[in-house]
Amino acid sequence: MTILETSLMFLLIGLAIIYISGFMLIRLQQSRLIFKPESLLLATPATFNLPYEEVWLPVATSGNQTEKISGWWIPQTQPNTKVILFFHGTSGNMAAQEKSCNLDRVAKLYHLGFSVFIIDYRGYGNSQGRFPTEARVYEDAAIAWNYLTQEKSFSPEEIFVYGHSLGGAVAVNLCLQQPQAAGLIAEGSFTSIKDMAKYRRRIQIFPLKFLVTQKFDFINKVKSIKMPVLFIHGMKDEVVPVTMSQRLFAAAPEPKKLMLIPNAEHDDLSMVESDRYLATLEEFFAATEESGVRSQELGVRN
Repeated sequence: MTILETSLMFLLIGLAIIYISGFMLIRLQQSRLIFKPESLLLATPATFNLPYEEVWLPVATSGNQTEKISGWWIPQTQPNTKVILFFHGTSGNMAAQEKSCNLDRVAKLYHLGFSVFIIDYRGYGNSQGRFPTEARVYEDAAIAWNYLTQEKSFSPEEIFVYGHSLGGAVAVNLCLQQPQAAGLIAEGSFTSIKDMAKYRRRIQIFPLKFLVTQKFDFINKVKSIKMPVLFIHGMKDEVVPVTMSQRLFAAAPEPKKLMLIPNAEHDDLSMVESDRYLATLEEFFAATEESGVRSQELGVRN
């Protein structure tokens, strides 16, 4: 073997080691590429003149350790049978901005007559625990559901599940486990992590089929949903393309509704197009309350 051939062989071996190392690093540290938690809360429901209770939910873990989920319970002053369980997206926390987009949504839902329960996944805000993973946020969602059904005595038929962005994938997973829920609302949600990786043109040198461990496979799960579904998406969203909500809508069974908001981006939909946002929600809630709701009553609007 010549010196050139030997050098080439070692070069190829070195490149292979770098490639495999990079693949394994991304595979093992994938959660840190997806989840972007922040601990500082810059607002509370009181910022929006909402009554609330701070809630702590224990999570049993291996080794007899207990982690805790932090949440805000925002009850209506009058007894009612309507409640929304809200899951936020991958960045920040329940209120990472002074003019929190999450709390703006919560306030609007409250003024529509709903009590609202919003949580921070473990690792976000004041919630205590290990760094989030797909499995852990699903577990957190199930614990939040149990709080409403067991501690607050709501029946599944009285609970709507609302998820923004990644929260939509969390919500659909919960709704598969709780098919008697009143309905599912997904705002600005993506089809899957694999599709998001393709959209953002990242890690294209690696085979996504083997690389992606945190799947958040919304598009396949939504095919089995057995409740009314509302998809909302801003048409100027550059974080998650509007085509993903269109694909989710196409995959979902009836009854379903898709609302596309022309001037809205990823986070500001409820603020930029407040009237249309509220009208869409009111129409959806009214339709789900009617017996024998049909697809033509929901449909597509833009």
